[in-house]
Amino acid sequence: MKIDWDRRTCARRGHATYAPEEPGLRERLRAGTSLGEAWRCLRCGDFVLGAPHGAGPAEDAPLVPRGKVLRDLFILRFLAVERAVRGVFIVLVAAAVWRFSNSQDSVRRLFDEYLNVFRPVFKHFHYDLDHSPVVGTIQKTFGYKHSTLVLVAALLLAYALIELVEAGGLWYAKRWAEYLTVVATAAFLPLEVYELTEHVSWLKITTLVLNVLAVLYIALAKRLFGLRGGRAAFDEERQSASLLEVEESAGVTAPA
Repeated sequence: MKIDWDRRTCARRGHATYAPEEPGLRERLRAGTSLGEAWRCLRCGDFVLGAPHGAGPAEDAPLVPRGKVLRDLFILRFLAVERAVRGVFIVLVAAAVWRFSNSQDSVRRLFDEYLNVFRPVFKHFHYDLDHSPVVGTIQKTFGYKHSTLVLVAALLLAYALIELVEAGGLWYAKRWAEYLTVVATAAFLPLEVYELTEHVSWLKITTLVLNVLAVLYIALAKRLFGLRGGRAAFDEERQSASLLEVEESAGVTAPA
């Protein structure tokens, strides 16, 4: 089902109307009704009763995102939410590692106590906790130095900060955030491929595919790194998306 991004956005945020000073264009965007004047929405093209939200020269009209631009903005905000959730999760992990580094011995004793309690239970189900990969990994962390764990926590916190900065920039469709997202995501792709060579799982495969698609989509759709004409072509595309400019370029004037 095709989504009408223009009307969907107008339904949520309201219409965007503008009264240009140029007489021919002004009449083109205005209509008289029995209930009063109506102005054409710059986003969806529908006529809306009431005074316009702005007025002035046509060149000063607001650049209202429409169509493909709105779809791209929706996708960017979806990625922003994903980055924000991931960033918050990594912050929590960093905090857990830092707290663990300060109470390593007590956590080890507590873990050993619970391990002794659950060992007979798991043995009843023919599962040997002493040879469990998960238990082995946890026990291995108890041998790490305090300074090493603090360094890990700091690196995790730095990575989380990058994710949160990406999320904020993508939410507001900042071009620097799009570059940051592409570079940061692409930098971790070799590591994700390496992890697949160590152990294959559907979660790792899905994550890798989504990250590859995100890099390709943002780079191509936003014309980053000079792709598809670069910044000049991107700005021209945005300008041509304005309904007011479409009306003006058509050169159609209302009859006197």
